[in-house]
Amino acid sequence: MVAAVDEIQLNRLEIQVDNGGGGAWEYLCLTRKLKVRRSDKVLKFGLTILNDSRARSKLGDEEWTLYEQVSVAAMDCQRLDIAKDCISKLSKRFRESTRVARLDAMLLEAQGSWTGAERAYALLLEKNPIDQAILKRKAAMAKAQGNISAAVECLNKYLETFMADYDAWRELAEIYVSQQMYKQAAFCYEELILSQPAAPLYHLAYADVLYTMGGLENLQTAKKYYASAIELTGGKNTRALFGVCMCAFAISQLVKGRSGKEQESVNLQSLAAETLLKDYKLRAPGKVALLTATLRSMKLIS
Repeated sequence: MVAAVDEIQLNRLEIQVDNGGGGAWEYLCLTRKLKVRRSDKVLKFGLTILNDSRARSKLGDEEWTLYEQVSVAAMDCQRLDIAKDCISKLSKRFRESTRVARLDAMLLEAQGSWTGAERAYALLLEKNPIDQAILKRKAAMAKAQGNISAAVECLNKYLETFMADYDAWRELAEIYVSQQMYKQAAFCYEELILSQPAAPLYHLAYADVLYTMGGLENLQTAKKYYASAIELTGGKNTRALFGVCMCAFAISQLVKGRSGKEQESVNLQSLAAETLLKDYKLRAPGKVALLTATLRSMKLIS
């Protein structure tokens, strides 16, 4: 995930370059550092530098890094002619490079030549069976072809070796959710929360999964994680506020009477409902009446 401060800086640079203020190379470097694609902008700004011989010469050896970055962006944007040209230049410069061979395989993917890409990746994996990038490409290729079971198998096998790859855990979780395999998705989010406990996105996603699964225990746990997401975002996560309210209502349909511990929950959901109303009055006053009616029907406000 990209930190808020980094995203602000990236957006500022993007606007600056778009308006002719310079900084294209700095922008491209930052996208690489943050592992952000933004392929249309990378392609546009990258070509501006590559097509200017003077600007390109100033890069030194970084010129080849830019060719690689632009080739990937071009494939994302379906500008395969540009991608092919960039890869051709890289192939002439680095004749035995695994990274360039990987780009060739990715180009086959972009062209829809799945068999050719699969063969190319297999040859590369013979040389290095734990090539992280290629193993992830195989999972992505399976998903792109609609072979979800193969994508899941690839990701699970990949995570046996690269357990600290948070992006892979998140991708696997989202695939499981799309297949309504909620228990498996919940396990993935538990791994993510353990590794990055201060990331509100994972608390929120885990709570969503538990809420969807239903049942008293899952709903009670979901409410706790919605509350965690609220705390981690300084009370500004609207979805988590709604989550607390929805969990409270669902729990009320399953249980009768309230213990002292339940009273704490009443306070939590009442506070969430009040915060939602205040937020709507500021940002969406035209919908306050609808929200008020909804919260009253759920008996969260009087």
